[in-house]
Amino acid sequence: MVSVTRQVSTRELRAGVSEVIGRVMYGYERIGITRNGKLAAVMISVEDLEDLEAAEAYMDAYDVAEIEKAKAEDDGVTYSFEEVLARLEADQATNHTDQ
Repeated sequence: MVSVTRQVSTRELRAGVSEVIGRVMYGYERIGITRNGKLAAVMISVEDLEDLEAAEAYMDAYDVAEIEKAKAEDDGVTYSFEEVLARLEADQATNHTDQ
């Protein structure tokens, strides 16, 4: 993932908002806005936002598909935490002795 390429303070932003917008729009920079020395917001291009939203929508659809797949494969058997832990420990002991 591309991170913030530059940071400006709110004071610098007020003084040079046109330049910052230009860098975001045409230079495809992600500019962090700081307040009291801490990153408070990030300015990105509309294209960047649309790409992020498309990726999020894709992942949401993928997650729904995976949930539906898991539900279809569910055999209805449940295990307590203790049972799962015991199985993991047994598997780990078996794998450890096989090495």
